[in-house]
Amino acid sequence: MDLARAHGLSAQAIRNYEQAGVIPPAGRTESGYRVYTDDHAHALSAYLGLLPGFGYAAAGTIMRAVLRDDLDGGLAVITAAHVRLQRDRETVTRVAAAAHALAASERSEKSEKPIAVGTLAHRLDVTPATLRKWERAGILTPARANKARVYSPDDVRDAELAHLLRRGGYRLDHIATVIEQVRAAGGPGPLAASIDQWRDRITARGRAMLTGAARLSDFLETRAAPPVGDTGGAAGL
Repeated sequence: MDLARAHGLSAQAIRNYEQAGVIPPAGRTESGYRVYTDDHAHALSAYLGLLPGFGYAAAGTIMRAVLRDDLDGGLAVITAAHVRLQRDRETVTRVAAAAHALAASERSEKSEKPIAVGTLAHRLDVTPATLRKWERAGILTPARANKARVYSPDDVRDAELAHLLRRGGYRLDHIATVIEQVRAAGGPGPLAASIDQWRDRITARGRAMLTGAARLSDFLETRAAPPVGDTGGAAGL
């Protein structure tokens, strides 16, 4: 119970973490009573430190790799998370530029009438087949008029943003995610206003990842250090 209390957790939570393999297996007394040592406390601290920045799945994968002495495997997960974070950071930068440009375009040139697929394709200098491909990817959702696709002003906005991001090298599934953000925000204008909040969340996640990595490093140091004197106290559960 001491280990659970020290981290503000329930005894069942500690048992669940042990069963999930994110902390080492507990020793047992002759009567079957679980015994947790400083090693368990350090492992638990590392795991809890990883959660805010990496999430449950990645943090669990990292700890299980480390506990089976596969440090490279754990570090690979950390590296992959940093790569995704950098990709998100680059996405914000490009979306911010695109959103500001589209917001200005909407204020000055926004059409009030739906347009046909050929008109939109000509406007973007793409083929109608490209627009249909974007539709299949969930980027565009045109209405139908006499079975022909027609694109509302919002559809045109989404297509222009998709075109900008596509030229920037983004995959269609990533673009579809960005378009969802635009729709949820109510258009590129409101989205542009929320960019700073988006950046703040990325920064917070980056700092949380640094904190989690530091906790993990502390745990690795304790595992690598040779025992000095007493091997450390035990915490019962």
